[in-house]
Amino acid sequence: MIKAGIVGGAGYTAGELLRILISHPEAEIISVMSGSHTGDPVFKAHPDLEGDTDLIFSDSISDESDVVFLCSGHGKSKGIIDQGIIPEGAKIIDLSADFRIEDGTHDFVYGLPELNRNRIKTAKNIANPGCFATCIQLSLLPLADAGLLNEDVHVSAITGSTGAGQSPSDTTHFSWRSNNASVYKAFTHQHLGEIRQSLTQLQSGFDKGIHFIPMRGAFTRGILAACYLRSDISENEAKAIFEAYYTDHPFVVVSDSEPDVKKVVNTNKAMVYIQKEGDQLLIQGVIDNLTKGASGQAVQNMNLIFGLDEKTGLNLKSAGF
Repeated sequence: MIKAGIVGGAGYTAGELLRILISHPEAEIISVMSGSHTGDPVFKAHPDLEGDTDLIFSDSISDESDVVFLCSGHGKSKGIIDQGIIPEGAKIIDLSADFRIEDGTHDFVYGLPELNRNRIKTAKNIANPGCFATCIQLSLLPLADAGLLNEDVHVSAITGSTGAGQSPSDTTHFSWRSNNASVYKAFTHQHLGEIRQSLTQLQSGFDKGIHFIPMRGAFTRGILAACYLRSDISENEAKAIFEAYYTDHPFVVVSDSEPDVKKVVNTNKAMVYIQKEGDQLLIQGVIDNLTKGASGQAVQNMNLIFGLDEKTGLNLKSAGF
């Protein structure tokens, strides 16, 4: 059994990670660290887990951990590592943005399996991709791999409120978000750097703009991204390119019908749909921001690192209604 520890165990991504790992046939959670909940039962922060686990929040990570998931939020992971609380030899899977840019200053591999699966298998440390970045990249990687990103890319995408984390703010609390929608960080979103990094990994000459308009939606989970660009290829040619690229990637479905977030919520699945109108090629992508966009992908990366089938423990059912 893989012995897992979690740092920052009280937040949304940690809660989702706990739900997946509790039922994982090859993993065992041996410590869940939380500075704000030390000594409390885990279900005090995650009430839906009452009756599923007797785990208690601790103030440290077990020395027996084979893998440690960092769920403490952006800007905190380096400090946690520098404290020396992670056992020597343990793999690290970081769910923050701290190590996603591979700039030569760290040894973290960017953990998008549909791009870096072979590198992930031999990695010591993994930087889990961002949620918007995962959805957008899965909608564009096959085109980059075929050298077909030769025009500016436009993206409009909307995310549920859980993408902003558990701590309440003016734009996440229920009374503001309900029956509402808004744009934020237009053209400047923090995920643009990792998206460009991945696209240029496959298409080294890609130097076009990525014009990204993120939006907040009045729902809790899920991301829908509409990515479009001018292209000379036909709809059928584009679909064939996507199907070939994702042949060996079990969590990406190239769909024949327009997707919606309910098809993927609570799963590690991504769905993409391709259509052509005039000279515009449109790719719609949907994921659950907490599973494929965060904790599910983290477990997928764990599976790859430890030589398991990447689907292990991730046979999750969507909530269709």
